[in-house]
Amino acid sequence: MNNFTKIIISSAILICSYLSANAQGCVAIRQFSGLGNAVGQGNMLEPGEWNVSANYRYFKSFRHFRGSHEEPNRIEDGTEVINHQHGLDINISYAFNERIYGIVSLPFQYNERSSLYEHGRTERHTTYSKGFGDMRIGGGYWLLSGEKAKKGNTAIGLGLKFPTGDYAATSTFYNQGTEGGTEVKTVDQSIQLGDGGTGIIIDFQGLWNLKGTLFWYYDGFYMFSPKETNGTPTNRRRENEAIMSVPDQYALRTGLFKSFTNIHGLGISLGGRVEGIPVHDAIGGSEGFRRPGYIVSVEPGISYMKGNVTGTLNVPFALIRNRTQSVTDIENSTPDDVVHGDAAFADYLINFTLAVRIPKKITSPFGSL
Repeated sequence: MNNFTKIIISSAILICSYLSANAQGCVAIRQFSGLGNAVGQGNMLEPGEWNVSANYRYFKSFRHFRGSHEEPNRIEDGTEVINHQHGLDINISYAFNERIYGIVSLPFQYNERSSLYEHGRTERHTTYSKGFGDMRIGGGYWLLSGEKAKKGNTAIGLGLKFPTGDYAATSTFYNQGTEGGTEVKTVDQSIQLGDGGTGIIIDFQGLWNLKGTLFWYYDGFYMFSPKETNGTPTNRRRENEAIMSVPDQYALRTGLFKSFTNIHGLGISLGGRVEGIPVHDAIGGSEGFRRPGYIVSVEPGISYMKGNVTGTLNVPFALIRNRTQSVTDIENSTPDDVVHGDAAFADYLINFTLAVRIPKKITSPFGSL
């Protein structure tokens, strides 16, 4: 493997680890992703080769926003909701040939949610969820091959998200009812392990050499969720917010990647990204409770490649956080009383990926090598 190929592989692994990242806070109903987290590495694999990666993510959401306006009094008063969310995706990709790849992503989660309002508003307690999330499977096609792909390439992909995660996970809630006892109820939408719907994912990604070891990257996805609601109770008072929605999701990012020839295997990147949940789904209805909104972040990253193993670290920092007005907010509003729910967001996300490329065995007269 020559140095130029190693640079391409390192940069592809770095940029494509992104799409396993989740939205930073309660805007997302749970940790979510597209299929790009390992897909990009398929471009660098020879036909018949595999890539296996583990992607770990963590964030703490606690800053409350209503629209793009932060409500700092929530922290000052000690009434903020605090989510600690951990995710681990095991991704397996395979190159069928120079242009066609496939991928399977197996997600696992552990979440904690600390609040006052869910526990009688008198004491802070924590609810939990953990287990397998919504599995994703898909594939894609690189538009260029051979000499045409020497300076860069773009891939388009299609996948499915299956409702394998528990979308009605429960935990213990305190100070419930008139006697202030405990009850086992469904946890908040932001820490549910799944959404109960089958999603259709379209994604794209690209990497182009600008000059020397400087590259331009871009990738993104949109997940269509035709199912409107999943039947899981939210434990909210308003009738039209009593059941959880199954919303669409999206993400987009772009930036620059630089590899260092004097430090073998090292690369850095800097870019921007936007991710979120729309108010209205592209297909199907949009009723039920959701926290729509978006986050715009600046995303520095670093990678190091040694042989067939590459480690990457991306840490997006939020610049803009906006909890948009939902369908139910609009329905519940009057000319004299505009309803606009809030959501808690994180300041940053930790996103670490370890990827292993498995070369194809070479058949010789003496057997496999």
